[in-house]
Amino acid sequence: MLTFFSVVVAAIIFEYSNGFHDAANAIATVVSTRVLTPRRAIAMAAFFNLTGALLGGAVASTIGKGLVDTNVVTMSTVLCAVIAAFTWNIATWWFGLPSSSSHSLIGGLCGAALAAARGNWSVIKWNAGVWPKVVVPMIMSPLAGFIFGGLLMFLLFVTLHRFTPHFVQSLFGKLQIFSAAWMAHSHGTNDAQKTMGIITLALFTGTKAGSFDHLPGWLNFLKTPAFVLPTWVIGLCAVTMAVGTAAGGWRIIRTLGDRMVKLQPVHGFAAETTAALIIQAASYYGIPLSTTHVISTSIMGVGTVKRFSGMKWTVVERIIWAWLFTLPASGLIGYALARAVTAL
Repeated sequence: MLTFFSVVVAAIIFEYSNGFHDAANAIATVVSTRVLTPRRAIAMAAFFNLTGALLGGAVASTIGKGLVDTNVVTMSTVLCAVIAAFTWNIATWWFGLPSSSSHSLIGGLCGAALAAARGNWSVIKWNAGVWPKVVVPMIMSPLAGFIFGGLLMFLLFVTLHRFTPHFVQSLFGKLQIFSAAWMAHSHGTNDAQKTMGIITLALFTGTKAGSFDHLPGWLNFLKTPAFVLPTWVIGLCAVTMAVGTAAGGWRIIRTLGDRMVKLQPVHGFAAETTAALIIQAASYYGIPLSTTHVISTSIMGVGTVKRFSGMKWTVVERIIWAWLFTLPASGLIGYALARAVTAL
């Protein structure tokens, strides 16, 4: 029982870190274009992350039961996965790198499950889960963000070139508020569900193992014989992510919204709209997408159309390296933690 509470606490801490780590996903552009002040942008992102987190459950199901064989998963396995993800999150946040919280959690879970199975790779659902819902989207979604972000920006240039800069600035200064709100909402529908899936996996695992059989009656709500998201888990994760978002993530906001390329409201609108649309579609199909990858490459695509030489490619290179290392690094951490636990 102590292990389960440790899982919940670790998951809440991870969700909180996800909120302030990924707050930049929704508001970096709206802050950098000065459409909203940082405080107002953070408040808006927190609210719409909350509304998004309360909807859907397909992504949570993918994380909880679609990536690894739940028969080998124990409470300790889940705990090691969350700690691994949190460790990588904090490391990349410290250096201001917009890495993927999603992939750090997935990597940690796969690594910990592999250790629990004593190196048996068949425990990872490669063909049915990891390949189609993690690896392929990891490659395709950034490309889609870059291409469609650039395409939307080009279409906006063609459409708006006859209007005065003052009119364009004024119009998209208003429209960007809506695109940023949609981006925050879509981020909540995808990212918050990942921790919901982890906690539900712990509940499901504990129920199968009989860990909750001797608890007092008022704790019967912990029993989860089927993998179904409990309402209290949805509410807990939604509120935690909103609170974490309200804490802000200023290091990453500066990287995404200012250091890669200088943006105007029309550019921010194009990047946010592109990213929100891709993320919303992925959430519908239960794909645990990296919202960080999508908004980053959408900004890159928009920035390239604006002025190719204006892109700060050294910053982009650092971001790409962080992306490439996230899955294997968090997987290695999860594996090492789980092996250490089994050795005790």
